[in-house]
Amino acid sequence: MLRAIYPGSFDPVTYGHMDIIERSHNIVDELIVGVLCNKAKMPLFSVEERVKMLKEVTKDLNKIRIIPFDGLLVDFAAKMKADLIIRGLRAITDFEYELQMSQTNHKLEPNVETMFLTTSIEYSYLSSTTVREIAAFGGDLSQFVPEAVAVELRKKMSTKGECNK
Repeated sequence: MLRAIYPGSFDPVTYGHMDIIERSHNIVDELIVGVLCNKAKMPLFSVEERVKMLKEVTKDLNKIRIIPFDGLLVDFAAKMKADLIIRGLRAITDFEYELQMSQTNHKLEPNVETMFLTTSIEYSYLSSTTVREIAAFGGDLSQFVPEAVAVELRKKMSTKGECNK
């Protein structure tokens, strides 16, 4: 059985993330979406909120689990008994960083491989940062995130948007 982890902050989950999730889901026997709790960052959404949104937008995928984690990715992979880490690449600029991380992870845990999936061309420009900025200024989110995520973004921005701090 091939179990993979697709890790990320998902703050918020975008159609670019969904593209990688759905394609990964078709490749592996079980996909664990690891929601990173990074204490060095100040996310817009709490880990619990991000997990809830991911569960909602992936509810039709039957071989998936959404699990929060912190610490080293390879430690999380070992705990989950995962053989594979999946990383999405939007542009060549992502590759240098992701290659370095995959080599470091392989050095730390030689039994865990990394597979890169290039994001579908229609999402190659998309990032959570861009989505948060569009939301902060009340822009149309429909082409960037699922509706359930857009609803949560609008609620969050009405009380905590960049212009409302």
